[in-house]
Amino acid sequence: MLARVWSASLVGIDAVKVGVEVDVSGGLPGIVVVGLPDTAVQESKERVKAALKNSGYAFPMRRIVVNLTPADLRKEGPSFDLPVSIGILAASEQIAADLLGDFLFLGEVSLDGSLRPVAGVLPIAAAAKNLGLAGMVVPTANVREAAVIDGLEVYGCDSIAEVADLLNDCDRYTPYQIDPKAELDRTQFKGLDLKDVKGQNHARRALEIAATGAHNLIFVGPPGSGKTMLARRLPSILPPLAIEEALEVTQIYSVAGLLKDRGQLIAERPFRSPHHSASGPSLVGGGSYPKPGEISLSHKGILFLDELTEFKRDVLEFLRQPLEDGCVSISRARQSVRFPAQFTLVASTNPCPCGYYGDPIQQCTCSPNQRERYWAKLSGPLMDRIDLQVAVNRLKPEEITRQPTGEPSEPVRERVQMGRDRARFRFREAHISSNAEMQSRDIRQWCILDDVSRNLLESAIRKLGLSARATDRILKVARTIADLAGDEAIKSPHVAEAIQYRTIDRMGG
Repeated sequence: MLARVWSASLVGIDAVKVGVEVDVSGGLPGIVVVGLPDTAVQESKERVKAALKNSGYAFPMRRIVVNLTPADLRKEGPSFDLPVSIGILAASEQIAADLLGDFLFLGEVSLDGSLRPVAGVLPIAAAAKNLGLAGMVVPTANVREAAVIDGLEVYGCDSIAEVADLLNDCDRYTPYQIDPKAELDRTQFKGLDLKDVKGQNHARRALEIAATGAHNLIFVGPPGSGKTMLARRLPSILPPLAIEEALEVTQIYSVAGLLKDRGQLIAERPFRSPHHSASGPSLVGGGSYPKPGEISLSHKGILFLDELTEFKRDVLEFLRQPLEDGCVSISRARQSVRFPAQFTLVASTNPCPCGYYGDPIQQCTCSPNQRERYWAKLSGPLMDRIDLQVAVNRLKPEEITRQPTGEPSEPVRERVQMGRDRARFRFREAHISSNAEMQSRDIRQWCILDDVSRNLLESAIRKLGLSARATDRILKVARTIADLAGDEAIKSPHVAEAIQYRTIDRMGG
């Protein structure tokens, strides 16, 4: 007898519907799996056989052919264990097959017949809804993750026997339900607070601008000036994720297998901080079967590169295309995948190898050639893509001991939210969510300068030798500064403040 069960496979963060066809017929006993299965899928034959026997079902002593369609799509991972098991039970007439076409099945089986959780359930659940399937059957540990997709009936089961009972009498079971918006509303931010920062008003202002416009930012200063401390407090002033953004981020973490609390929506914007020894593929993603890298795991959040000049130059060059396009395209011989990578780059570095160039307290011991080689690790095109370049000085002793703590994160976050709301309203027809995403046509429309501002910008271009891309970055930052001030028009003070964030473009000299 022939039975067909629906499952799915991941290509990047997109799910492709997979048909699991099981034929039980006469011939020598055995099971064959075809349709480009990887090793984990091939090994499912032994897991399924033991699981069915230990669950009290008869394993057919006949020839069993399992075909995974479409045949030209590579199938990987243990998530096909459950659909193969159900297909064998249906083809051998041990369970009812009436509802097989309504559900999508996903799960790994243990030898005792229990179900184990798998990665990538959330994007597959979204695909199941789009494909018009009525519901989805997953391990209980995955049920909350799948249930965040509204309009899809999700059933969580602990064993193959429980799945069989569900198919035989579905009315006895109630689909699991969850309110994603309520989950987000209950989330309380527990990160570091800006109130811990003393002084550094210039750097705090840069953080506020970066958070409002999603601008890339670099802090340059001597050791102990607070660069890392400031950067790690940026998430505390970012607005919370909208429900659509939270689903996008959670899907990426689901595919990567990084959802520690399965079913818990990621409500806080990601903050990723890879070590400077990280390789290019670990940043952009990759592997024989590509998985998301650090920049995709930073989607809608922050990628923090501490000690930027310690990263290999060729690794940093991997960032240029994602910073411009907001996505990563990875091509392999078997497939090409696309991962979203709309992140804000925040970096920190010392001004020279010894760390004290320009420091008023400790003298720099580096030669001009050493400083030039040090900054040569950062290419011009990469620095052009960093909107805010901020020099951070060490606090004086009296500032450390006597100065009160700074403004808390909450009022800053409120100003950031208002600035973002202005930008979102302005770009409501252009599908842009922040000023940093503006393209040339948007800049021409929304960054119009008066004569005074234009002359000021032209003077800065000549003196600093700025590129056209760096000029566009200045205009974007000026637009954000105007939004924070509540002004529709960009004025000369806004442009002047934006220009000062490009003053370390030539620090290497």
